Amino acid sequence: MIRLSGVSRTFEGRSGRVEALRGIDLDVAEGEFVAVLGRSGCGKSTLLRLIAGLLPLSAGEITVAGTPITRPRQDIAMLFQKPALLPWRTVLDNVLLPVEIFGWSRAKHRERARQLLDVAGLAGFEKRLPHELSGGMQQRVSLCRSLIGEPRVMLMDEPFSALDALTREELSGELQRVHMENKPTIVFVTHSIDEAVLLADRVVVLSPRPGRIRKVVEVAIPRPRTLGRNAHLADVAQVSADLHELLMEREQPASVGAEGH
Repeated sequence: MIRLSGVSRTFEGRSGRVEALRGIDLDVAEGEFVAVLGRSGCGKSTLLRLIAGLLPLSAGEITVAGTPITRPRQDIAMLFQKPALLPWRTVLDNVLLPVEIFGWSRAKHRERARQLLDVAGLAGFEKRLPHELSGGMQQRVSLCRSLIGEPRVMLMDEPFSALDALTREELSGELQRVHMENKPTIVFVTHSIDEAVLLADRVVVLSPRPGRIRKVVEVAIPRPRTLGRNAHLADVAQVSADLHELLMEREQPASVGAEGH
């Protein structure tokens, strides 16, 4: 579904040239959930913006369903760290915003918007304004908005990082359920090992800048997953420990040409 071939991105600024990403090769299958994990500044968010068509490539190619990405597309939804709701619009009208932007039928999507809000635990809040909601509720509205067009691809840039630990885990459970039911292809950027293990089929670990793929870790743990006591507790702990060691390692210069893809 998503293919990255030799993807690199360099930023030119007053303070000089910054190489954010170098030579990224990655295939994400249809319906797969891939988490991208790495230290701050390793190019995770840049990678997501390149896939979304929000930034041009410096080198390489990105295709989604066989078509090169040159600009934002209707079948690719992006969820940011902050909910980015319009403060003067009600909850329902915020969810329906993509319907207006892309000129879809409002009547057709209104019922779907209500269903999404109901599933997200926001029934009865349709007429509220964003400032009347908690941070977790606002991010649920944002998630509903990204799902309104039934996107084939969802790109998520640390969407739960500003929330408290319990709300994060609750929304992670919600996202697991959405993925199991609807099977969109998801690329999820995070700096949380726990989040990556809870959600992903595979975890892509990026090296420090310039970001390169250091290793791709398979997460072969049955869903739904939790961090609490369950039959798969040992498996969750093992994958978490492996990822922690990977992120803590100092990269050896000699290993640059021998990274896993």
